[in-house]
Amino acid sequence: MKILLALFLTLPLAALPAEPKPEEAKPAAEEKKAEAAAPAAEKNVSGSIEFGYRWVSDVQGSRDTYRSLVNLGQGPRVFDVDLTLQDPSKRLFDRVDLSAAGWGGEPHSSIRVDARKSGVYRLLTDYRNLAYYNFLPSFADPTIASGTFLNQRAFDTNRRYLNADLELMPGRRIIPYVGYTHDSGSGTGITPYVSGGNEYPVGNRLRDKTDLYRGGVRVELNRFHVTLEQGATKFKDDQFVSTAERNFGNRTTTLFDQRLMLNSLSQAYGVRGDSIYSKVLLTAAPASWLDVHGQFLYSRPSSDVTYSNNARGLFALLGAVRFYNGQYDALSAESKQPHSSGSAGFELRPVKKLRVIETLLTDRFHNASSAVLAEQLFFGTATTAGEQFSITSLNRMVYNFNRQQVDVIADVCSRLSLRGGHRYEWGNAEVRSASLDLRGREAGELKRQVGLAGISFRPLRRLSLTMDYEAGAGDRSYFRTSLYDYRKIRARARYQLMPSLLVAANFTVLDNQNPTAGVKYDFQSRSNTLSIQWMPQGGKRISLLGEYSRSTLSSDLTYLDPGDRARERSFYRDNAHVASALMEINLPAVGGAKGKISLGGSMFDSRGSRPTKYYQPVGRVQLPIVKHVQWFGEWRWYGYSEPTYMYEGFRSHIFMTGVRLSL
Repeated sequence: MKILLALFLTLPLAALPAEPKPEEAKPAAEEKKAEAAAPAAEKNVSGSIEFGYRWVSDVQGSRDTYRSLVNLGQGPRVFDVDLTLQDPSKRLFDRVDLSAAGWGGEPHSSIRVDARKSGVYRLLTDYRNLAYYNFLPSFADPTIASGTFLNQRAFDTNRRYLNADLELMPGRRIIPYVGYTHDSGSGTGITPYVSGGNEYPVGNRLRDKTDLYRGGVRVELNRFHVTLEQGATKFKDDQFVSTAERNFGNRTTTLFDQRLMLNSLSQAYGVRGDSIYSKVLLTAAPASWLDVHGQFLYSRPSSDVTYSNNARGLFALLGAVRFYNGQYDALSAESKQPHSSGSAGFELRPVKKLRVIETLLTDRFHNASSAVLAEQLFFGTATTAGEQFSITSLNRMVYNFNRQQVDVIADVCSRLSLRGGHRYEWGNAEVRSASLDLRGREAGELKRQVGLAGISFRPLRRLSLTMDYEAGAGDRSYFRTSLYDYRKIRARARYQLMPSLLVAANFTVLDNQNPTAGVKYDFQSRSNTLSIQWMPQGGKRISLLGEYSRSTLSSDLTYLDPGDRARERSFYRDNAHVASALMEINLPAVGGAKGKISLGGSMFDSRGSRPTKYYQPVGRVQLPIVKHVQWFGEWRWYGYSEPTYMYEGFRSHIFMTGVRLSL
């Protein structure tokens, strides 16, 4: 730590350029004057590169929580790259823009390349690598009361995303294009194996991949634009769960004087799917007072599923009060899922200060599937043939959703605009019953009328007020927690107190109730935000940004306990304070380059069902070393605590230092 502090304190001072001697001042001034008189040559390479080293202090508290929320490591890093390449000969390209961030072991790395040649092509590629770690000790842990901190829905995975788009003849009336997207993930985790009145947390291996191929053409005319696209996808998802160690699961008591256990497990499933789709987008302006738009998408995905399960131990058939020590399952299934969606609308301007906007949307998804399951249970010794079962299931799911909305916007005067509208949503859905009767069906309907209103008012040149109001009344909904009878309000205000000082305030509220017998759902959410922006002289010397939010949330819902099928109450409440601030001070220029000091941070403090506190102050110094080279140093502190779950808190200091090269 002493070496680190010495580096922070001595490097900027030692790196500052020496002040020119009196005899050197005149030639230097004449040289600068000559450079200013000469025409500036266009650079072939320009931009900046920022790299350095990060130190992470020993994490005090839960390292699993730190990795789940922050997950920053230490070592050499390339923090940011922003380069522009230009070819004077313009043979292969006119310009290439390259941006990258987070390379060298960061949890999120990205690179983006945009290459173009005027009138010939434009190639845009984007690559991202995301390390996802989720192991909060208190989440999905039914054994937490016994002191066992084991998240039974944990993940340690890595996702990679690659997208490439190539346009031919950009800027012309007809633009062909092709594209490719690859999305894949792999890693390990923990998942519960559920069988015979118990749950057993076991290791899990995950792997999935999706490839999307697409091509089409865009037609760009003066009053007419259309896009035609055809594409196809291929999908695979594999999971393997296994263990060879004895596992007593989450049940801490015996069942009819027998201790349930899992001795070995080999479980795997694989999904393979593919789809083709067609898409049409259209916008047109047939008259100066009319704009129309529409889009249609049709896809036909299909999938095949295989599943196998081989478990040994002691399990229970609760309905028959029998014990068995082995189970083997084999399942195969397939499905067809045609999906069509479309939308259309127009904007009509019959008079100068009046606009009528109409939109219509429909989404239809049908799923027809079949599955065959063969199951064998072993009683007595593991080699004794047991009872065999075979189940064939034919399922069909239907989902239809429609929405129609009309808005009328009137400019009453230069300072006042009014908006009114109506939205109607309706649809139906049908799925197989959740009961054991495979022939049962459950149907749902959606019907909702929504009123819309809004106002924009500027009573003063520097003051603007905006408010939107939405209220809906429904008699049917798909889900218990869906919007039913609700009111939503959003209000915004902006006041330019002086040229250098801007104050803004936002207010939002959502109030939703479902009084249906057996549901009794009550939900309220409110948020009040105040922000300030102070930039004297356009931020030449100092600038300050700050924001504070006060929010409340409450949810009250009855549910059916799956154990004894008794009605229980789920109540959640949260009252939170959120604040952030950043002050930047520009230092006087030295050798033609400027330095900067940044101070600020953010905080979160909530009270309620799960009180939580989180603080993240930050300080950064950036000083010039020589021309085009700057040194920077940064300190951050992460502090997280939960009074209810003290073992889940953590705190850590993070230091960064490095160099920024300007080309």
